Amino acid sequence: MDSQCVAPHHQVRHAVSDRQAGGNSTSVILVDDQPLLRKGFRMVLEEEPGIVVVGEASDGAAAIDLVGRNHPDVVVMDVRMPVMDGIEATRAIIAAEPRTRILILTTFDLDEYAFGALRLGASGFILKDVLPSEFVRAVRCVADGDAVLAPSVTRRVLDTFAHQIPDPERAGGASRPELDQLTAREREILTELAGGLSNAEIAERLFLAEATVKTHLGRVLAKLGLRDRVQAVVYAYEAGLVDRRSRP
Repeated sequence: MDSQCVAPHHQVRHAVSDRQAGGNSTSVILVDDQPLLRKGFRMVLEEEPGIVVVGEASDGAAAIDLVGRNHPDVVVMDVRMPVMDGIEATRAIIAAEPRTRILILTTFDLDEYAFGALRLGASGFILKDVLPSEFVRAVRCVADGDAVLAPSVTRRVLDTFAHQIPDPERAGGASRPELDQLTAREREILTELAGGLSNAEIAERLFLAEATVKTHLGRVLAKLGLRDRVQAVVYAYEAGLVDRRSRP
């Protein structure tokens, strides 16, 4: 999957700063009901400097317990598991351990389960057949407080599961006073982001420098209290900033 790292606002970087200041490694927990897959991912990560696998779990309930005892930087989370799926586990972990970042594992890039986890605050998802180098890169990205999700995949996921997002006119989502905090430019960038554009594409469309787009996006995330671009896209849809009937 052609994923990219996208930096969120400064508040989610406290854990990263603490880890860097202390010279500690990135701690990872692997959650999947397939032992062979976990073993493969462990082998890949343990060959990398600065990454330590601190535990494994075969279901969501075990993952919650393991995270509570180890407070990892990153959880690599399968979504389809017995006992408790990855969606419920993601919900519980983010509520209890807001500094822990969750990277979703899925077999299909258009996965209703993966979409549900993104809405709950997961930092992105990767396919189970991802190349080892891409897997390591994704783990490092989310450990640094970034999101991992290709803009094209963001668009496909939301296009496929848009029916699950409440209609703002019916659900009262159109009344969002926090949007008034955004400048006209910030609102424009949020809308373009929800259209599936990368920062470079937004910069080209709006005649801005890419660094300027990143700065505006960081402010958008901070003002709206969002973790990363994934949540920003979902927010834009829920707020009715994107006309679902006219999407290209």
